[in-house]
Amino acid sequence: MKLSLLSTILFLCMSSAACGQSKKDNFDFNWRFIEQDVKNAQDVQLDDSKWKRINLPHDWDIFHAPAKDAPSGNDGGYFPGGIGWYRKQVKESELKTDKGETIWLHFEGVYQNCQVYVNGEHAGGHAYGYTPFKVNITPFVKKGTNTIAVRVDNSHQPNCRWYSGSGIYRHVWLEKYDENKIDNPEKLFVRTDSIYGMSGDGTHADSATVSIAYEGRQTERRVLKDVELWSPQHPKLYDIKVGQLTIRHGVRAFSYDAKRGFLLNGQPTLINGACVHHDDGVIGAMAYDAAEIRKVRLMKEAGFNLIRTSHNPQTRAMLDACDSIGMMVIDEAFDGWRSEKTKYDYHLVIDSCYREDLTAMVLRDRNHPCVISYSIGNEVIERKDIRVIHTAQTFKDVVTSLDPTRPVTEALCSWDSDWEIFDPHAAVLDIVGYNYMMHKAESDHLRCPERVMWQTESYPRDAFANWKHTSERPYIIGDMVWTGLDYLGESAIGQFHYEGEQRGEHYQAKHFPYHGAYCGDVDITGWRKPISHYRDMLWNAKDGSPDIYLAVKEPDNYRNGHVTETLWSVWPTWESWNWSGWENKTIEAEIYTKAPKVRLYLNDSLVAERNVSMASQYKAVIPLQYQPGTLKAVSLDADGNEVKESILRTSGMPAAIRLTPDRKQIHANGQDLAYVTLEVTDAKGNVVSDADIQLTVSVYGKASLLAAASANLKDIEPKTSANVTTYKGRAIIVVKSGMNAGKATIKVSSANQAISGTTAVSVMAQSWTIPQK
Repeated sequence: MKLSLLSTILFLCMSSAACGQSKKDNFDFNWRFIEQDVKNAQDVQLDDSKWKRINLPHDWDIFHAPAKDAPSGNDGGYFPGGIGWYRKQVKESELKTDKGETIWLHFEGVYQNCQVYVNGEHAGGHAYGYTPFKVNITPFVKKGTNTIAVRVDNSHQPNCRWYSGSGIYRHVWLEKYDENKIDNPEKLFVRTDSIYGMSGDGTHADSATVSIAYEGRQTERRVLKDVELWSPQHPKLYDIKVGQLTIRHGVRAFSYDAKRGFLLNGQPTLINGACVHHDDGVIGAMAYDAAEIRKVRLMKEAGFNLIRTSHNPQTRAMLDACDSIGMMVIDEAFDGWRSEKTKYDYHLVIDSCYREDLTAMVLRDRNHPCVISYSIGNEVIERKDIRVIHTAQTFKDVVTSLDPTRPVTEALCSWDSDWEIFDPHAAVLDIVGYNYMMHKAESDHLRCPERVMWQTESYPRDAFANWKHTSERPYIIGDMVWTGLDYLGESAIGQFHYEGEQRGEHYQAKHFPYHGAYCGDVDITGWRKPISHYRDMLWNAKDGSPDIYLAVKEPDNYRNGHVTETLWSVWPTWESWNWSGWENKTIEAEIYTKAPKVRLYLNDSLVAERNVSMASQYKAVIPLQYQPGTLKAVSLDADGNEVKESILRTSGMPAAIRLTPDRKQIHANGQDLAYVTLEVTDAKGNVVSDADIQLTVSVYGKASLLAAASANLKDIEPKTSANVTTYKGRAIIVVKSGMNAGKATIKVSSANQAISGTTAVSVMAQSWTIPQK
């Protein structure tokens, strides 16, 4: 739960989500599904015995291969969409209520246009695919077995600018509430009135006074003693009992202004943010908790301290992970407003749905300490229409009526020279979001000196300039790169193109078979690209740090012809010293460090020594003649001593498959996941970084295969297939636990290369929790 209060621009929060609730049951299991529109599929007497047996979360799109003529097109990743029906039989005993209780179905997310039926009668529905909603089924429940039916209509395409997935892709809960009890977490709001005796390092406070409100009515005040404060570096959470609820909460304070910048618990804090879409890469939109937690961990490990949920609310589990792992969040509601970006997008329903959807987002998320701002929109098309100011103010008023403790932002942009005319629109916002417009910051500051800015989207290649801009100007409090993670849809954004491929930006042409975005610092398998290590070093390493990273720029015209970049791309750069056929030709090593000097060695011979500083953008680019062997970069301290090294080795021929699970133990709940990194290695264990090998995956025992795929966004093998072709020597396998404890074995084999690999995970009966750090 979160406790927060806005006093002028000071925000003091103690927040979290409910981690305990008396009558809330998982409703994900034992559904029937059919991927077509069936007439009267809500009828109790319908025979669904031949429908597929499935459990939720479920995304029917990800089980398909991308197809060139798919209706979702380039933006949607060439997936089919369509209409599907879900049905479930529920025993009377599961639906019994005590006196005064009502019973609800709580859908965390359905994409999209869903209608819910109980025993053949229409019980409710919801249009927007990204916000949670609840349906009161009390009037429709009868004795005996009850039939729940859900129709999902994602047939009107295109309706999104990225991969949405199709179906009941988030959790469903069966919940019972008593209006005379405090048992609904979305009606509870806990705010910090004050924090006293904050320590100089911002990690502790002597006490915090909090007020607790239920349904907008204050119920009590509490004083917390000897408080550990929440921050990304120290994500301390507490449990607090409120009525029937147990709340996980964190105590924090933040403020911002154009003179001092952003202060978290009194400490100046630069926001190094990542824009992140809702999908989970190789498993599509299926929002398993373990996938959501992993997504946050990947961003944390990449050095980010904030996620912008572009461009829609994401899952409860994702926010829980941000609370526990330590990641700030900008919680974004919408991509567009009243003018269409795609033919069937939110503009069709905005007037009837905006209040419901904003309310759903804020009531669910206001008790999370990770959320530091709400965003009401992104690059709205009607930005030159004067009525846009009224819309922005209306949306902001809805948000602040439910939560006055956080600033409201919006991502503004300009595709021409008329940026300054948006000042009245910007004036509605507490913090102004700039998409690719930070070059306007200095002149804007002169014109509007009180304006606080953050760059809500930036090009990956501008990493140094954006870090420098933010670190030198307090009125710019952060930068958010597009994007933190590669994602499905918006096909070919961030892609560099080789000879023979369709050139141009993702929006200028169809780029099939590309079906995803390659602009992320981290690819869809979880591998950190060199740009990720560079950005992390810029934001998180101090001058003089000896940490060092070595990568190699792919030579132009190497095998695939001339390389053409696009706006969101960076030059193809790899952790590889395998460049067969390029012997004695010039190749460039790229070294990232904040050490004052570096040395580069090839096969133990010194190639070059270079100074590194702000002037060199904390990198050294060193040309040399390619020869197989060992390439080594070494950082030097101020006295010239060698301190740390980064090494790349030419590998031998593929000899084995190395499988490395991210977790050796998963929970036997039918929903826990292990991500298994697959690497092709030579006889010495070196990754064969140019190996593209066709493999088959088998999973035995107490788990099943959920997905197997590489980072190659041109490979149209279904992500959920057992067949996978490695890319740059790597791929990822996702296995899902069953309901019984025991052992699960993962085997990978190749008929052509005669190489294989095996690993195992334990499926444990006991529960597991998210670690605090």
